[in-house]
Amino acid sequence: MSGKISFDDGAAYERGMGGWSRVCGGMFLDWLAPAPGLAWVDIGCGNGAFTEVLVQRCAPAAVQGIDPSVAQIAYAAARPGTAGAVFQVGDAQALPYADAAFGAATMALVIFFVPDPVRGVAEMVRVVKPGGLVSAYVWDILEGGFPFEPVLAELRAHGYTPALPPSAEASRLPALRALWEGAGLREVATRVIEVERRYADFEEYWDSSTNSGSVKSTLAKFPADKLAGFKAGVRARLAALPGGGVGWTARANAIRGQVAG
Repeated sequence: MSGKISFDDGAAYERGMGGWSRVCGGMFLDWLAPAPGLAWVDIGCGNGAFTEVLVQRCAPAAVQGIDPSVAQIAYAAARPGTAGAVFQVGDAQALPYADAAFGAATMALVIFFVPDPVRGVAEMVRVVKPGGLVSAYVWDILEGGFPFEPVLAELRAHGYTPALPPSAEASRLPALRALWEGAGLREVATRVIEVERRYADFEEYWDSSTNSGSVKSTLAKFPADKLAGFKAGVRARLAALPGGGVGWTARANAIRGQVAG
């Protein structure tokens, strides 16, 4: 398992990560407690799962969403809950916006996918006006915080090396703080967000965590007996919940800062 991680199916992403993104995004926004009426840019907006929460909860004056995936942008633009937001294909490292165009910029579950996080944060700072908010949250993927860590852990146990985002180190809190402070942001603060989710049964978790990407293609090559053993290993890593179903607790690292001036 190696190669570039890519997202080219908005519906598959929604089935797998959409619910996690909305719950974690809501907790993130509660922590930010932003003022209403801001112009926001959601960088790496993907299929719009977080953008939808932002639109519904923060009373923004305007929202721009940008992502490199044509398919994800199409899915985001079609969401009823993102009505009023403007989406376009683009690069987090070369944002197509004027200086100081926004009151807030954020990256939701994105910064470890940016090839050059220093440049990505610099671009956020550039497009936010003085006194504005620059923020991000990201799965703590190197320390077991990823929502689908039970699957990744079982792959490692079977001798596979799961693909990681190109800038996985940026998911660590010290690395995030260094990025924000290195960009000259003030009043930098961080927090850890824990997200618990319940699935009706193991099959629901299995489907959501293995329906796309390199994991799907790898497991498709398993013979039936090996796949059955693999699934049993994943099941054993999940918590069985009272009343039925299974659960998992994911963890994200969050950061915020204010543009100087």
